[in-house]
Amino acid sequence: MRAARSRYYFCGPPNPYRRKRIKTAQPKALSTQEREHVKEPLGSDEYANQPPVQVYYHLLQQSIYLCSISTMHRILREAEMNGERRQQRPGCAQPVPRLQATGPDQVWSWDTAKLATQKRGEYLSLYVVMDLYSRYIVAWML
Repeated sequence: MRAARSRYYFCGPPNPYRRKRIKTAQPKALSTQEREHVKEPLGSDEYANQPPVQVYYHLLQQSIYLCSISTMHRILREAEMNGERRQQRPGCAQPVPRLQATGPDQVWSWDTAKLATQKRGEYLSLYVVMDLYSRYIVAWML
């Protein structure tokens, strides 16, 4: 018991006032009004398709500094505006092609492979055409 207590106080007594960093108020953080001022150009039609890095440098060319790039990312993340900001067409499900052969010479398949040689950085390309039903090699080229 005494050994555990001495290990506990090895670096001095624990600080009862120690708080987590996320709960502490950051003195240089932007106020809510300033955050809304930063959100305006990020949500405007002019910058709707651009990432925060491009918005930042475009505003700097106009001699306007709002905040850093990482703060822009943080504000977008908190407002759930991050990710792809352009309008996207929803993905349509494409059927996976299923090939079925009931006899030889109905469906052929092909593949390529890189084969290493004795010399470093030198490879041979192997091209193979194969019958799907009988697994017979129809053609190949090295």
